[in-house]
Amino acid sequence: MADKADRAAQAASVVVFGSLNVDLVCRVAAIARPGETVLAPDYEQLFGGKGANQAVAAARVLGGADRVAMVGAVGDDELGRAVTGNLANEGIDISGLQTAPARTGCAFISIDSGGENAITVASGANARLDAAALPDGLLGPSSVLVLQMETPLAASLAAAERARAIRGCVVVNLAPVPAQLDADDLARLLPLADYLIVNESELAAAAGLSGIGGDEPGALAMALAARFGLVVIATLGAKGALVAGGEGVHAISALAVEPVDTTGAGDTFVGVFAAGLCNKLAAGQAAEQAVVAASFACRRVGAQSAMPTATEIEQALAAR
Repeated sequence: MADKADRAAQAASVVVFGSLNVDLVCRVAAIARPGETVLAPDYEQLFGGKGANQAVAAARVLGGADRVAMVGAVGDDELGRAVTGNLANEGIDISGLQTAPARTGCAFISIDSGGENAITVASGANARLDAAALPDGLLGPSSVLVLQMETPLAASLAAAERARAIRGCVVVNLAPVPAQLDADDLARLLPLADYLIVNESELAAAAGLSGIGGDEPGALAMALAARFGLVVIATLGAKGALVAGGEGVHAISALAVEPVDTTGAGDTFVGVFAAGLCNKLAAGQAAEQAVVAASFACRRVGAQSAMPTATEIEQALAAR
């Protein structure tokens, strides 16, 4: 078996540069309002973090044929060792994981009776991630680099610049939108991206920072696509998604499911979309595959624990 250095010398199909957390999940009748305390009968400890979630979603689709690599930071603690072991068990390359002088990130999640959630994230080691964690050779011209906003923006920008320098593909998931993000930040980030993935609130935030008015998702997505020369994919929850680019706006409907937990649906979409790009699918085809996967992810509690396999996605696509 190749050792860590040998694996780092091989370009991966999907490289996720981002966050890793442990999720502490409570199910409640209603999410607590400010000043209110609610009781939950129990809690679950699950693996999460937007970056790790997206890596797992991609790996579930690609299997062993194409390599998925995770670049991120964990603490020197039991949670960090558990996170690292979980990724390895999913067949994900962990040669790009740093051990930072901080605790492993945690997310505290409340899920109400309708499947909606409220999440507080303690960044911990994720805030210490830097682009030096990205091993030389892990990115190649055929790699898809996936970024999110739970790690320092400067590190993500540096990683994206390295990918563009070798003509790799860059997918930016603007989630969550950092409170300190400004128009200049966005103007540096989006020209480095080939694809921007946002939900409705993130789409509105990106448009507002870019000086684009209006509230119709298709029009906002097209305006952003034209402004920055990329493809914009907007996820619309139970309404599915839309893909906006040079050929106009293409709408994709979601599967009809009874939601149990929506926590990992967006991350599932991003990871499966990236996997579709690796499989040489057009953006619309990759997005349709991702919409189906995200619909499946709402049926069970947890993020990674709810993510579907390639077989489940293929069967659902065949039945549409």
